[in-house]
Amino acid sequence: MALHIGIIGTGWFSKVHGDILAAMDGVRIKAVSGTSAAKAQALADRYPGAIGFGSLTDMLDAQKLDAVYICVPPMAHGELEAQLIERGIPFFVEKPLAADLDTPLRILDKLQQQPLIHAVGYHLRYKESIRKLKETLEGRTIGMALGTWMGDMPQVAWWRDLQGSGGQFVEQTTHIVDLLRYTAGEVEEVYAAFGSRLMHQVHDNVTVPDVGTVTMKLKSGAVATVSNTCILPGGVNEVGLHLYTDMGILDWQPQQLEVVAPHQKTIYHMQDDPYVAETEAFIHALRTGDTSSILSDYADAVKTQRVTCAALESASTGKPVQLNQ
Repeated sequence: MALHIGIIGTGWFSKVHGDILAAMDGVRIKAVSGTSAAKAQALADRYPGAIGFGSLTDMLDAQKLDAVYICVPPMAHGELEAQLIERGIPFFVEKPLAADLDTPLRILDKLQQQPLIHAVGYHLRYKESIRKLKETLEGRTIGMALGTWMGDMPQVAWWRDLQGSGGQFVEQTTHIVDLLRYTAGEVEEVYAAFGSRLMHQVHDNVTVPDVGTVTMKLKSGAVATVSNTCILPGGVNEVGLHLYTDMGILDWQPQQLEVVAPHQKTIYHMQDDPYVAETEAFIHALRTGDTSSILSDYADAVKTQRVTCAALESASTGKPVQLNQ
């Protein structure tokens, strides 16, 4: 029996996930829901037999689905997840979980009351380079970490609105925060300084900061700094996580891992597709009930959301924020 999958959202990520799913044996895209039936059908037309719907309720009423992929902007979360949980339909949800913390906490409460198979799209956890990084760290002491997400401003209106996206640290840099937690451990204190240097002069209705640095104390005693900006021109970017340990420096970038030890430098080049890996883990769980290959569940993703939202709070108040996770 083929698995029948629905997709919520009609943007770029919906197409990425839809194409990967459609290429898998025994998986069919059956339905797409969007802000209009026409937009949903335009994406559904990529997948033979798929039907577009103007709302999630219409889609779920009309189709019997084995799971749903949620690929919507941060401010659109909440009711979508609640409806799927109430109907007992497994879901894969793209990061971030929302533009705030209260929404994910409500969803997590519902999931704990009505558990079902689910996964969160922190795809970088599935990179072979991250697996190698964690393996290299075994038995080592991390002293500090530096993370970066430097790039340009996405050309969508909701991203520039703080209420829509939560800002760059919540919407993009969340990946680096998540990898920091995944490789170096939990965060217990956050202090952030954000600023608006340029983008509010370049684009209309910009309410998100365009530069920011966040300093964190980890429960292990290590310290970390994660910085981001969206003022760079298109095509210029820097994304990475650098860990400083008693054995040397581990310099992670999306396509490689560089390990610098005394008198030795080793570079691992890895071109694997983590989007495929995360979907394979989710589909395996749907077929077997075995969720052990899913590397990010909702409860864990809430911990990342807690850190990024604490950074927003700290930048607003000018004071450190203590986390109780």
